[in-house]
Amino acid sequence: MADQFLGFDLSTQQLKGIVVGSDLKLVHEAKVDFDADFSKYGIHKGVLTNPSEGEVFAPVALWLEAIDLVLQRLKEQGADLSKVQGISGAGMQHGTVFWSQDAEKLLVGLDEGKTLAEQLEGGAKGERKGAFSHPFSPNWQDASTQNQCDRFDAALGSPEKLADATGSSAHHRFSGPQILRFREKYPEAYKATARISLVSSFFASIFRGKICPVDKGDVGGTNLWDINNGRWHKDMLKLTAGDSDVSDLAAKLGEVHEDGGHSFGNISPYFVKRYGFPPSAQIITFTGDNPSTILALPLRSSDAIVSLGTSTTFLMSTSQYKPDAAYHFMNHPATSGLYMFMLCYKNGGLAREHIRDAINSLHPSAAPNSWDLFNSTATSTPVLGQENPETDPQRLGLYFPRPEIVPNVRAGTWRFLYKDHTLTPVDPDNNNDNKAWPIPQADARAILESQFLSLRLRSQNLVEPQGDLPPQPRRIYMVGGGAANSAIAELAGQVLGGSEGVYKLDIGGNACALGAAYKAAWGVLRASPDEKFEDFLEKRWNETEFVKKICDGYREGVFERYGAALEGFAEMERRVVEENGDPKLADQNAGGKVS
Repeated sequence: MADQFLGFDLSTQQLKGIVVGSDLKLVHEAKVDFDADFSKYGIHKGVLTNPSEGEVFAPVALWLEAIDLVLQRLKEQGADLSKVQGISGAGMQHGTVFWSQDAEKLLVGLDEGKTLAEQLEGGAKGERKGAFSHPFSPNWQDASTQNQCDRFDAALGSPEKLADATGSSAHHRFSGPQILRFREKYPEAYKATARISLVSSFFASIFRGKICPVDKGDVGGTNLWDINNGRWHKDMLKLTAGDSDVSDLAAKLGEVHEDGGHSFGNISPYFVKRYGFPPSAQIITFTGDNPSTILALPLRSSDAIVSLGTSTTFLMSTSQYKPDAAYHFMNHPATSGLYMFMLCYKNGGLAREHIRDAINSLHPSAAPNSWDLFNSTATSTPVLGQENPETDPQRLGLYFPRPEIVPNVRAGTWRFLYKDHTLTPVDPDNNNDNKAWPIPQADARAILESQFLSLRLRSQNLVEPQGDLPPQPRRIYMVGGGAANSAIAELAGQVLGGSEGVYKLDIGGNACALGAAYKAAWGVLRASPDEKFEDFLEKRWNETEFVKKICDGYREGVFERYGAALEGFAEMERRVVEENGDPKLADQNAGGKVS
């Protein structure tokens, strides 16, 4: 009987479960769509909202029902869960779950004849105690914690110092500010809370039958973890606990497990008896959705994943810890000594589509939503709009249909000509300016250059020399809707480089769940605790099934020209932020999960 491994992805709108074999090939997959399957909760796109306070949250009971349902659907598809020897999962980052004093007792005593929700959810009128001191978990879209974020940023002296200590400046969605607000808004519920889990450790706890530690990768999304020293940050705990006992908060949070392949122990008997799992099945550390994404392929140091959807997300594995308030650093979820660098932008596909539509509007025969004209215009326009690099100014622009956090500005479009260290704004209504910058034609290339220059600007100190080539990513993996666009890939290679090229990574919408399943297999099958995840995966992973090289990356001369443009690009961003920044635009973007 060949061993199999189960990986989950608990996201805002769905729960996915996939089974892979020991060869890492997909065997079964099933999903639960929250809106379609659980409309009784009154949710929309997986969440409930309280607009007056900026709250966005989800019922924990919904997730419990989803676990039972996705396992039922796997069995209906023919999955033999008795073959599963390891289970891991990915949970949406930053959500918190508040356990009651009765939680452990209820988890241990689960009756296989009843559902999880029937046994763990509290009675509506309090007639039956449940496993949770609060029935909801704040979602990554929550924007209710501006006051708490201000205090977090100030606690160590500045957002930059907080980022240096915890990997990120304060963000609305992060668990530390969320727990602080919970304590202040629901003081009695906070006192009644025995343990606090992230969504990932909550999920692991259900399968283990006891509350499990937080994962070292996911804990970076809390603003509470001292990354440099590998422990809870005492000053941030003190702020979050307030007048309460700091040691009490530390006990609620529990330990953080450093080994991403660690087994918390055997699966809960509930799942053995109800679904036929073997009693020997191991529960391997669950992690966050973004950390799990980089486990969906053997990502090496300096490799980058660029997700091009409605939003834009940039993920990179790196051995260097160089935090900044503008982006996120977290411990790598599997490999000690590595970090995960993450950039999240709200603006991505929508901005590109606006320019595509403007170009198509000039050609009545253009098919709706066709990218052909956009692509041909972008690739036929010279680098930085310069027919003659010696005499022509560079075209540099920012395109934000939505308020952005990287950089932190209001919605808007800004165009500049840059020459001799001088920025000159472009006036769309001025005929002379329009000759220097034809709108919208010149925007096709400029928006792609803008998006990739922003990525390069913020990652330039993290990439390493590749052989005799200058510092740049080794490989760039493109995922998401934009990955299918040849012009976007071409510009990614020209601006970002990539010594081995630009690749399209096609694993459907299962990156997080696959990463979790691969981690489960690694945790159970690794030859020794010293076998690195990347080495384990590379031996079994069939690159030809999932990866296709789209184009070259590094182009000698072109790459260097874009490097020289970074000075002007950075100055443009500084100027736009100074004139159009909004200090109250805290980051509400969870960031672009890659899936």
